Amino acid sequence: MSLATIVVIVGAGPSGLLLAVMLARNKGIKVTILDADTKINDNPRAAHYAPSAVYDFHRAGILDDVRKQGFTPKGVCWRRKDTTFLAGMGREPEQSQYAMVVLPLDRLGPLLVRHFESLPNTQILWGHKVVGIEQDEKEARVVVQTSDGESKKIGGDYVVGADGASSGVRQALFGREYPGETLDKQIVYLPFDEKFDYWDSNFIVHPTDWYMAAKITTDGLWRVTYGDDANLTREEIVERQPMRYEQILPGNPKPGDYKLISMNPYKLQQRCAPSFRVGRVVLVADAAHLCNPFGGLGLTGGFADVGSLYDCLAGIHDDELDDSILDKYSEIRIKIWREMIDPLSRANFHRLWDENAKKEREEFFAMCEKALDDPLWGKGVAESVHSVRHDFTQYYKSKAKATE
Repeated sequence: MSLATIVVIVGAGPSGLLLAVMLARNKGIKVTILDADTKINDNPRAAHYAPSAVYDFHRAGILDDVRKQGFTPKGVCWRRKDTTFLAGMGREPEQSQYAMVVLPLDRLGPLLVRHFESLPNTQILWGHKVVGIEQDEKEARVVVQTSDGESKKIGGDYVVGADGASSGVRQALFGREYPGETLDKQIVYLPFDEKFDYWDSNFIVHPTDWYMAAKITTDGLWRVTYGDDANLTREEIVERQPMRYEQILPGNPKPGDYKLISMNPYKLQQRCAPSFRVGRVVLVADAAHLCNPFGGLGLTGGFADVGSLYDCLAGIHDDELDDSILDKYSEIRIKIWREMIDPLSRANFHRLWDENAKKEREEFFAMCEKALDDPLWGKGVAESVHSVRHDFTQYYKSKAKATE
C-alpha cells in the first residue's frame, strides 16, 4: 500500500521538526532527522506564527502547548521615528481558533523535539553533516559525515531538505546555484528586555533609522531588527550596536538602560531554488526559498511548504496519490513564492524606508485605517495570509471519486 514508509528529514529546525511530527503522529511513518549541529539552535530568532502556520500546529497536535508557552499579540502598527502613530491593525488580540501566536523559535524547537521523540519510529541524529545525495528508483540516500569523522549513508523512500539557507541538500542537487539577489541592506537582529510604550509589533518608518520592534515573550523580551551599512563587517556592526540603539530608539538609551540577550547580523536575501523536487528529494522552507523578514513571510511560507508536503507524503503513504504529486508540489509552491511571498515581502521592506514607495505606503495605511474602523473587514485582511497555503488533499483519489 505504502511507498512513503521511511522519510529522512535533513535539518532539525522548525520546518523539519514540524513536518516530522505531522508524519510520525498522524500517519505512523518512520522518520529520521539528521542535523549537522550537536544540539538544537538556542537563538530566539523569529517568533510570530501567522494563522496559516497555526492551522498546521493544530494538525500536528502541538497547538495547545504552543499557546500555553506563547501569547496572542495585540496588533501591529507603523510609526515615525519620533513614535508618532501612522497606522495599525488588530489592536486587540484576535480570538479565533487559528489566531496568530508568538513564541520564540528557541522555545518552539525544544517543544517540537519533545513531541517528536515521544512518538514511535522516530530518531534525531545530531552531528550528521550532509556531504552528498544519492538516489535510484527505490530510495534516496543522504551521504553524511558525523561529528566523530565517520562517513555513512542513511536512506529512505524520500529525503526532505529542511536544512536552511545554506542547505547541503540543495547544494548537492544544484551546486551553489540559488537564483535571486542579495538586497543592498544589512539588518541586525537583537532581542532585549525593554520597551517604549509600543504595540506588540511596531515598524518604524525612516530613510536610514528604520527598524522593527516586537514583543516576543510575556516576560519582557523584545526583538529589534534594524538596518546598518551593508559594507560593514560583523565585528564593526557589533561595535556600532550601542551607537545605533542610541540613534534609533526612543529616549536614546545607553547600554546600561537595556539588557542585550543576543545579536545576529545578516544580509537580506530574496531567492528561490530552480525546483523543489528532484526525484525522491524534496526541499522546504529556507532550503527552497528565502525572503526578508519584514512581515514574517519567510517563516509563514516555510510552514506553508510543510503543510503542503505533509499532504503529499501522507497521500502517497495512504495510496491516495502517486509521487507525481511532488512535481505539482514544486510547481505550486514556487508559483506562490513568486506571485505572493517575494513581492509582498519586498513591499513590506520598502515601506519602511524607500521614498519611492510613498504612494504604496499611503494606500497601505489607508487600508489599515479601514481595518480598524471595520473589524469584520479587518479580520478578512488578517486571514488573507491563508492564501500562502495550498490544499493538496483536493487531489486525493477518494475526493475525486466522491465528486464523480
